[in-house]
Amino acid sequence: MSEKPDKYVLIVEDEDAIRLTLRDYLQNRGFPVLVASDGVGAIKQLLDHNVEVIISDYRMDVFGGEYWVKFLHKYCHTKKIIITSGFLRPEFSIPFEVLYKPFDYHELAGRIEELFPLS
Repeated sequence: MSEKPDKYVLIVEDEDAIRLTLRDYLQNRGFPVLVASDGVGAIKQLLDHNVEVIISDYRMDVFGGEYWVKFLHKYCHTKKIIITSGFLRPEFSIPFEVLYKPFDYHELAGRIEELFPLS
């Protein structure tokens, strides 16, 4: 029986293909990963698990966008957060690092390794 990780990377993405492919890619790189398809599901994961890094889409139908960013800023300020978006532009003011879509999974994994060392 494998031991449960003590901390996780949480992927919050409403597009199934991106969410599940990114989950599989990061798990294959050794990261313990949780997923949620919107901000509400992410809050459930945050309540149930020790999340170290959040990789979140900006624009989601259920609790996404500006209010999701405000929530993360106010209640998850101790977490390391990267926002992904095909909608945002550099002139938008976001209090987190932004990775613009389409992005390279290898590049994102490298950034996560900096925030969430595996060793």
